[in-house]
Amino acid sequence: MEISKLLRPHLLDIKPYSSARDEFEGEARVYLDANENAFGSALEDRWRRYPDPNQKALKRRIGEVKGVPAGNIFLGNGSDEAIDLLIRAFCNPGKDRIIITPPTFGMYEVSAHVNDVGVISVPLIAEDNYSLDLEGIMEAIEPGVKIIFLCSPNNPTGNQLDPEAIITILEKFQGVVVVDEAYIDFSSKPSLLSRLDEFWNLVVLQTFSKAWGLAAMRLGMAFGGKEIIEVLRHIKTPYNISGITQELAIQALDNHEKIVFFVNEIVAQREWLSNELNKLDIVKKVYPSDANFLFVMVEKGHEVYEKLLEKGVVVRDRSQAPHCVDCMRITVGAHEENMILLDSLREMGE
Repeated sequence: MEISKLLRPHLLDIKPYSSARDEFEGEARVYLDANENAFGSALEDRWRRYPDPNQKALKRRIGEVKGVPAGNIFLGNGSDEAIDLLIRAFCNPGKDRIIITPPTFGMYEVSAHVNDVGVISVPLIAEDNYSLDLEGIMEAIEPGVKIIFLCSPNNPTGNQLDPEAIITILEKFQGVVVVDEAYIDFSSKPSLLSRLDEFWNLVVLQTFSKAWGLAAMRLGMAFGGKEIIEVLRHIKTPYNISGITQELAIQALDNHEKIVFFVNEIVAQREWLSNELNKLDIVKKVYPSDANFLFVMVEKGHEVYEKLLEKGVVVRDRSQAPHCVDCMRITVGAHEENMILLDSLREMGE
């Protein structure tokens, strides 16, 4: 399949914004190209320069950690930027559509609506712990469907979707399949990054916001074939990742062993919290989780959510989402935070 047949026609010959820093390799003696302040900065002097628009050093370091060539990596201002750019690149406004599998991450639908792109919903099978409705997805594929978004582990249900079902979709769908792996670090099951070379239409999203603990930095990663990555690079804003973010992310990647420790602690707390929640009469079901949160069904879900707020405990009410009646998404906190949550729920059940 040629990417050009999927791409919005007017983007085929688009000339990306190019700065002198794109056109020059190495270190110059004098930089007089970008109208920067030649006399200094209100902070450290190094911050007066524009950042590397292609994030070469950071991509190299990510590639070493993830086992993916730098040319197969796109970096965005959070995964949200990659989601938006993928829709803008492949979906014609007022004409094309995407497929989502609710309940799922809300930004796929929001980005589609912002870009005047239609949304086809194929709900997960709630009765089977929110598994993919593979038959329903295949039936929903029709002319004009350009992208399928699959969140795995899924937000808000926490489960990793069946990889064989995803592979079937990749093999049969002649469009882009985006697998959002924001929570993959907390799962014992493998990432689909190892399958990138097999599927021209696979894009894997990951993030620094969860396991890496860098949500304030707003740094998302998209991994895919070089053709798709090149499209995203052509239509992004020139300096979409700040120099501060690039520098801090490299420092974080050099502390990878620390993240492994944190992930192990979170997974241990997740299992403990799941067991404790299951002991409460107010809790109807705790779903299996491959993420750093638990999806929990309780008696009178919205009412419990409101009472928790009154006690200063903030969780995520998902009771209004499709097939999520009386359900809450609860992030796995530190042990002390988890104890406050449990005590608050026990008081309600008395």
